Amino acid sequence: MKQKSLFLAAALVLLLCACRHKNELIDASGTFEATEVVVSSEANGKIIEYNLHEGDKVIAGLPVGLIDTIQLSLTRKQLVASVNAVESRTQDPSKQTGQIRTQISTQKRERERVKRLLAADAANAKQLDDINAAIAMLERQLAAAEANISQGNLAVAAEITSLWTQVAQVDDQLRKCYITSPINGTILAKYAEAGELTGIGKPLFKVADIENMTLRAYITASQLTKIKLGQKVTILADYGEGGYRNYEGTITWISDKSEFTPKTIQTRDERANLVYAIKVSFINDGYVKIGMYGDIIFGNEKSE
Repeated sequence: MKQKSLFLAAALVLLLCACRHKNELIDASGTFEATEVVVSSEANGKIIEYNLHEGDKVIAGLPVGLIDTIQLSLTRKQLVASVNAVESRTQDPSKQTGQIRTQISTQKRERERVKRLLAADAANAKQLDDINAAIAMLERQLAAAEANISQGNLAVAAEITSLWTQVAQVDDQLRKCYITSPINGTILAKYAEAGELTGIGKPLFKVADIENMTLRAYITASQLTKIKLGQKVTILADYGEGGYRNYEGTITWISDKSEFTPKTIQTRDERANLVYAIKVSFINDGYVKIGMYGDIIFGNEKSE
């Protein structure tokens, strides 16, 4: 019994020494964070499909649900039909002015005939003048007709452009009926169900990127000389009862302003009133959860 007591005492001393040694190595402590996005509805209507559950992994841009699109689809069909109807009003200048061009061609041939007759003293100059006047009048009519047709076609083209713009607007609204996640991540919370009515701005779910996480910690002014952006550090994720998991992290942000020590955060120098916030990014293997506590060991690397 006495030997057993001595063994337990020795084990306790070793554990305390190990914990003390570990605490002396720790340079900063903080909590784990992840990029969280609350996705809201971009359309009004009934949720037709919603294949989503808390804990599901989603891929950015892939649909996970659908809001009713019937009315928008009907509006689009109506607009496309209007485009086809307006396009039918487009005039072909060659067809619309064909008769005038034929008359001009006939008058020009007659002018050549009269010129030959004049050369043979078989016609008078007035006949040639009359033909030239007729050709000039027909050419003015042709120019006026072509101008009118061009203006009419421009008006039709403008109307078609306006209709296609409306079609594009409806297409954009149709795309917004598909519920998607803007980031790759895991669903943390679900705020709606299939069959419910939703509206623009109403939250649908919360997603977080728990693979690429950060540890937000606070350091003292004296520790600023030990770190730099891009520096590799060691992260210890606290699992309770002396359990820790190690991760390699990279310092991605250092605050340029000091602040008072947060009450929930302890730094190595607890006597310091002002500290600087930093963020360390790392790849999560699935064991680290948002809000868990973690520690940072800077190592021997110094800032240049």
